[in-house]
Amino acid sequence: MTINNKKFVYDFSEGDKDQKNLLGGKGANLAEMTRLGLTIPPGFTITTEACLLYFGNPEKIMRQLRPSVMEYLKALENNTGKKFGNNKNPLLVSVRSGAPMSMPGMMDTVLNLGLNDESILGLAEQTENPRFAYDSYRRFIQMAGDVIMGIGDEKFERILNKYKRNIGRNAQDTDLGVADLQKVIADYKALYEKEIGSVFPQDPFKQLFLSIEAVFKSWNNRRALTYRKINNIPDFGTAVNIQAMVFGNKGENSATGVAFTRDPSTGEDTKFGEYLTNAQGEDVVAGIRTPKKLEEMGDEFPEIYKELLKTMDKLENHYRDMQDIEFTIEDGKLNILQTRNGKRTPSAAVKIAVDMVKEGLITKEEAIMSIDPKKISKLLFKSIDENSIIHILAHGINASPGAVSGIAIFDSDRAEELANQDQKEIILIRPQTKPEDVHGLYAAAGVLTQFGGKTSHAAVVARGMGKPAVVGAQDVEIDEENREFRVAEMVIKEGDWITIDGTTGSIIEGKVPLIEPEIKGEFLELLEIADEIKTLGVRANADTPVDARKAIEFGAEGIGLCRTEHMFMDIISRLPVVQKMIMARTKEDRQDALDKLLPMQKGDFYQIFKIMEGKPVTIRLLDPPLHEFLPELSTVLLETQELKMTNNLTKSLLSTSPLDDEIAEKSKVISLIRSLSEVNPMLGLRGVRLGIVWPEINEMQVRAIFEAACELKREGIDVIPEVMIPLVGMLSELQFVKSQLMEVALETIKNYDVELDYKFGTMIEVPRAALIADEIAIEAEFFSFGTNDLTQMTYGFSRDDAEGKFIPVYLNKEILENNPFEILDQEGVGKLMKMALELGKKTRPDLKCGICGEHGGEPSAIKFAHSIGLDYVSCSPYRIPVAIIAAAQAVIEENRKK
Repeated sequence: MTINNKKFVYDFSEGDKDQKNLLGGKGANLAEMTRLGLTIPPGFTITTEACLLYFGNPEKIMRQLRPSVMEYLKALENNTGKKFGNNKNPLLVSVRSGAPMSMPGMMDTVLNLGLNDESILGLAEQTENPRFAYDSYRRFIQMAGDVIMGIGDEKFERILNKYKRNIGRNAQDTDLGVADLQKVIADYKALYEKEIGSVFPQDPFKQLFLSIEAVFKSWNNRRALTYRKINNIPDFGTAVNIQAMVFGNKGENSATGVAFTRDPSTGEDTKFGEYLTNAQGEDVVAGIRTPKKLEEMGDEFPEIYKELLKTMDKLENHYRDMQDIEFTIEDGKLNILQTRNGKRTPSAAVKIAVDMVKEGLITKEEAIMSIDPKKISKLLFKSIDENSIIHILAHGINASPGAVSGIAIFDSDRAEELANQDQKEIILIRPQTKPEDVHGLYAAAGVLTQFGGKTSHAAVVARGMGKPAVVGAQDVEIDEENREFRVAEMVIKEGDWITIDGTTGSIIEGKVPLIEPEIKGEFLELLEIADEIKTLGVRANADTPVDARKAIEFGAEGIGLCRTEHMFMDIISRLPVVQKMIMARTKEDRQDALDKLLPMQKGDFYQIFKIMEGKPVTIRLLDPPLHEFLPELSTVLLETQELKMTNNLTKSLLSTSPLDDEIAEKSKVISLIRSLSEVNPMLGLRGVRLGIVWPEINEMQVRAIFEAACELKREGIDVIPEVMIPLVGMLSELQFVKSQLMEVALETIKNYDVELDYKFGTMIEVPRAALIADEIAIEAEFFSFGTNDLTQMTYGFSRDDAEGKFIPVYLNKEILENNPFEILDQEGVGKLMKMALELGKKTRPDLKCGICGEHGGEPSAIKFAHSIGLDYVSCSPYRIPVAIIAAAQAVIEENRKK
């Protein structure tokens, strides 16, 4: 059916899997499975385009849609032999959302739509199952009241729980009889009338169109907006799927469940799933009852189990990916309600990709493109140290792997509030999570629930976010009101530390020692595949030998940034010497301190060069302002005041002044701190400017670099040092400093009588340097883009102030699409980078160029680096696998565009 020559409604027989943007993922896959000849309850889809138009003019689009919906509803009646709104043979439908990209639980669904006080009698008589009929009606009233009218689901649950408690402490929904359900329905309708001010709607057509509107509106509900923002999902709109109901709650010969063609936690090629007899689909995903394992179907429904396994294989082979399948068994007949590419943990994603390449199901390129590089670093999950002594409180279901310690927090709003205050170690604890908890799940480091299984909301969302999760921990009794949980006699209150292990399902008291993971198995195989494809080099930011070893372990091709200032921060052996150097009154005193620092720096460089044998190591000379090595002025002033008070007291009692010398020394420090104080230190005496004003610091560092390199060359170890002069904005600055340092380098090489491959270059972080990069390249043999400072100076933002004060506001008001310190600004900063690269290459065609800011490990920035022709990116060791995958994806995406 068309409206103004635009088709907005499609029967399942009209679409296919390639129409996801129009029909949504659910609608497109229902259409595809219909084409495959699977047993799919018939129905039709209202397009995502109708949803987007709805927000522009709700009344108009609903008025225009009505004839189309009625036409397709009539066809559905003919298909099923039932009549919508008929009291004797009612057609009941589900109304479900379906976005182009999977958003599990984020939008709304209404089941059993079409029931009212009269058709319930017809359904009971027709099925000869009054309990089923009344159970379906109470579910419909609860869903419609919550989804359509906004009555809190918990208000309906309180009524339901009251009647379950009347039966017994551990009573389930299925224990309620017809008389109980009739009372529940009466109370539900009374609640509806009290909350809304009118009776529950009895007209099925009114129910239907209210539900369609509710699904449209759910595209912009809070949880959906939050999920889209977290996952960078565009404003596609949601489709609405109207489908004939099949019932898993008709009795013990009916069931509903979720099945995965491979294990979504481990990636193992074993069927995985859960189901409930005498239930509807929402019962499984909501975690209200603890489900049975899929393999138990082999005993309970043997023939249906065989049919389901065959269908699972057919769908995985057809879609060439692991499938997440929803099914319902009605009176012994299997119906498939949905299939989609299954959410999986990062480790499962890697194993599935590698295994499918080996099976010949997908190509190497498809395997690489199936991986989300942002989640690859989650593969490096911590685990509990096996040698540590721990107190296990309870066990639950291991829903999403990794171990994490954090403080116990019992509601999502509080978790989000603490996360915004930089408290990152949070375990969100809930009886079961709902879609409304998505902001809390995002804020938390891990999640623990009392109920639910591996396909519950908490499990699915945590796996998607790559966060540890333990669910269905039924020995944990959660008291939300008092913000605590109890396991036997042990009570854990809000703010207490606990540890969860999503790999084993353990819940542990307190904070426990965790160990870092290693890259092995399929992960290594995947990185090898990516390494074959990528052309962009990947180096590491590494300041210590420990970092360098980790970089090699993760596949780094060199070090792109070694920050020498970090080597000065040892408060026992080094920082006092640095402070003495800064406080020196004469060049001789300063040189004396530098002479003590030289062997320390040389030792660091020696170890790093040795570890990185034959690989380039880019060392940035001292960059930050000198005041950063001195104590805070307020601290010294307070210490001085306390010394003076103690000295005065001692003087009055003993007529001596034993602290005079110490006070005098403190006063010198105060004077020095004040003399080094700057209005804007990040634009002050630092980087190349420091090398010009205090050249002996740079000279000491270069001597240490070249002595370490030359000694290793004598030992037969290949070394490639690259000396980087930071914060250059003028060619004359670089010429002045480089000429001084070249003398030191050449003198050292001559003294050691070795041949050494080395380079001098600069960091492009001042916009002026990018603008005159052709001049800078006269002296610089390599460029390294310092995108942190380049972003600050391009925007005119002070990062610390901006991120704390107004960037969140800019993001909220959509003035900024992303935080430019997290996601590279390709439009502005990127343009400067591209300009500098092109200008520099004109002067020096063999100019090596890379990026070493935090953006070097961010996938979109890595792909941008590839697109403009950089030679390498450099990132923290733990982001190297991310960079390798993203760099390979950049090549594949480029080739697909050709």
